[in-house]
Amino acid sequence: MRFGENFKKLRLEANLSQKDVAKKLDICQSNISDWENDISRPEYEKLIQLSKIYCVSLYELLGIDENF
Repeated sequence: MRFGENFKKLRLEANLSQKDVAKKLDICQSNISDWENDISRPEYEKLIQLSKIYCVSLYELLGIDENF
């Protein structure tokens, strides 16, 4: 799975819009769109915040098997 697909899936499961997430991260909505469309990647600090917003581990956020 691409990172962007996973970011979008988790956002939708959290019942949040791109605008909601952008507001929580204090960034532009276009950043969220770019991440979900694999145009760009979030900085490390934003990944940590996203994992907290979506209540998932960094492994789950990135779609990585924790038992690798």
